Amino acid sequence: MVDLTQYHLTLLALGLTAMLMIVQLLIADVLAIVKKHPPGFPVENNHENLLFRANRTHLNINESIAIFILSIAFAIAMNANSNVVNGAALSYFVARALYAICYYLNLKLLRSALFAISLVALIVINIAGFIAWF
Repeated sequence: MVDLTQYHLTLLALGLTAMLMIVQLLIADVLAIVKKHPPGFPVENNHENLLFRANRTHLNINESIAIFILSIAFAIAMNANSNVVNGAALSYFVARALYAICYYLNLKLLRSALFAISLVALIVINIAGFIAWF
């Protein structure tokens, strides 16, 4: 049986990521209301538009959250090195939080670098799981 206490920071990263998603959803919704954007209609595809960037920020984390959750579940089930998994999970969260800020501020290069960091964190979590499996 896996001792979940060793993955305390990983579980914290899950909770913080959930809160980040809630905040991103609220930012996108409030901006849509302020800008009087009609619900159900696509946002104009324009990176100069803050509403577009807020909407993309929210949609982008939704594209990777399943991978994050599955990777963590796999690593924990395999009893992977908790230090590696904890560090990578926290790295994922921090990178995603900073990514969101950079997207809101339209800092394209930094945003891309932070996305790469979050992607590497996902890969590290999976590798830790596979190493433990072997």
